[in-house]
Amino acid sequence: MAIILAIESFDRFVMQPPSMPEMSAQAALQLVKLFDEQHIAVILDGGWGVDALLGEQTRRHADLDIVIAYDDVIRLRSLLEGKGYADVPRPDTRPVNFVMGDAQGHEVDIHTYSKDRLNHPEQGLDYPLESFYGEGRILDYPVRCIDAISMVQFHTGYELDDNDYRDVKALCLRFGIQMPAEYNRFEQPQPDE
Repeated sequence: MAIILAIESFDRFVMQPPSMPEMSAQAALQLVKLFDEQHIAVILDGGWGVDALLGEQTRRHADLDIVIAYDDVIRLRSLLEGKGYADVPRPDTRPVNFVMGDAQGHEVDIHTYSKDRLNHPEQGLDYPLESFYGEGRILDYPVRCIDAISMVQFHTGYELDDNDYRDVKALCLRFGIQMPAEYNRFEQPQPDE
């Protein structure tokens, strides 16, 4: 009997994926409120941006993707460092695009933008300013996020995965947006293997 229990316990251990850090709704909302209190204008992007637009959490998130004005980088860094966050080195780390994380595994993926008087990009990513007017909610708290049409457009032009497909499909269904052709392969029935 002990051998059978040991095998069942081993099977449960092997079959379950290791615990991965998660940016829960509570953790994401705590950060958003902190930014709001410090008057740092944050626009949600990525997975939490999608779920905010949908008004509900649809999947687990490893991080919180945010867009901020490049001029706010020093203040944001100082604020996060004061909460125990530090730089998380990545191959794409730049002064205008970087990740900070804490000891609990919470990560904030920071993207920045800056425009001149003629609306030309100066620093950071070339976000169209009209994409910043999405409205969403995390745990019923209103948040700013990339708008739904732009969010769908931003989820094209790279190697897509199942999370991208689920996010884009949910946005297209909710907001009446046409599914980008790049996602056709996810819509096709897969042959039995």
